[in-house]
Amino acid sequence: MGVAGAAVDSAWPGLAAVAALAALSWRRPAPAAATPDAPPIAPPREEVHPVSGLPTREPLLATMAADARGTLGVLAFRDYDRLCAFDPQAGDRVLRVLADRVRAMLPPSRTIAHVDRGHLAIWIDAALAPDAAERELKAAVYALGTLVADDSGAILPEVALRHVAFDRAAETADVALARTIASFAVVDLDGDAAPAQQVIQARDRFLLEQDLRQALARAELRLAYQPLIDAGEGRVCGAEALLRWDRAGGAVPPAQFVPIMESAGLARDIGLWVMNAALRQTADWAQPGLSPLRIAVNVSGQQMTDDDLPAVVARMLARHGIPADALEVELTESVALDDTGQAARLVRALRTQGVAVAIDDFGTGFSSLSTMRRLTFDKIKIDREFVTDVHRRRESQAICQSVIALGRGLGIRVLAEGVEQRAEVEWLRRHGCRYFQGYYFSRPLAPADFASFAADTGRLAILLADDVASLRRDIVARDSVRFHA
Repeated sequence: MGVAGAAVDSAWPGLAAVAALAALSWRRPAPAAATPDAPPIAPPREEVHPVSGLPTREPLLATMAADARGTLGVLAFRDYDRLCAFDPQAGDRVLRVLADRVRAMLPPSRTIAHVDRGHLAIWIDAALAPDAAERELKAAVYALGTLVADDSGAILPEVALRHVAFDRAAETADVALARTIASFAVVDLDGDAAPAQQVIQARDRFLLEQDLRQALARAELRLAYQPLIDAGEGRVCGAEALLRWDRAGGAVPPAQFVPIMESAGLARDIGLWVMNAALRQTADWAQPGLSPLRIAVNVSGQQMTDDDLPAVVARMLARHGIPADALEVELTESVALDDTGQAARLVRALRTQGVAVAIDDFGTGFSSLSTMRRLTFDKIKIDREFVTDVHRRRESQAICQSVIALGRGLGIRVLAEGVEQRAEVEWLRRHGCRYFQGYYFSRPLAPADFASFAADTGRLAILLADDVASLRRDIVARDSVRFHA
């Protein structure tokens, strides 16, 4: 299955002009005169959808079964349900306009059907090669994305596409249609995979989500702690708490389960568990007499929708006897850029309590400077994308120098994450970066291993190079503000 977005590429005469036609005023076309390509008989009235005027799924399935092979495309009008939630009539009007556009822009030999609320299906028989059929579908979707003038205002529809090669020998028409519609709910299917492989992917994702929903109850989640390094003082100044899932049968990589956690609405509950567990561990570390540590915890966008988040954090800090300045909340740039002002309100409330707030992956978004203007942070983390091979890449050097200078000017600590080579650390330190995180120093560790690493100052001194003392003096002198990490 593919995702729409290609430029208009004509797969039949006249389709290249679709984008221009789509911008015109659309009216439901009058019934066309019979042509050799048109169906000789219109579908029975009970098989016509009352909103779109298109055939329903039954005529589509019959045509697919009769043709045996071809390309099935399904268009999803993603705004339909949201629009119907407050103005059902407007939702139907927009859907009707889009259905009319599809009919007008495709050849009469195509079978178009209204198969499920905001979903339209297009059947292209095997007379058109699969790659040409894909181009035709993508071009149609591209053209559908133009403004729709409605009584409620101009609407720019969001249209998504899934398409699959159908072969009656491999599966029935109704199964192919159901699977294609269901794929819109699965965001990470491989569009180039064979139909059987897509079924396996959908099944595996579903089972993974079901197991993740029970991971807390099964005590399968744990935290690993990656050291945060203060090169100015030559010590471990804190740790980032990183979530790990030891699923029955083997560990699941965070890159695989975190997106599912967020899309399944589990980030709020699991995020609170992470913060509570991290603060409990911080309290345990304080007992053996380690130097003061700050624990960094990632907070998701779902958690930032809760007005009571600052109060929940305050209760957790009190429960574990942890001072507020020992906690640092990390937000991604996309969360910090929330347009509703919710993020700004919560950031202010957390910082008022004494909790530090950091912006993660700084520089990867489109509005980093706007973020700094709107919100006040205590630390910015240079994304590993710019840290990797910074000693050899001029464009990364320019970005890192700019972020370091920005942090110094605003009195904000700057941490380089993802450092893996001594040369990266040396270059960044020479240019004013004081705080580091990455595999060059240590991978994420179990609690006991982290405590041992933090206590081994001699090992850290070697990692920071032989002239750590002189470098410490240079960095501290260059900083206009001393930061407690």
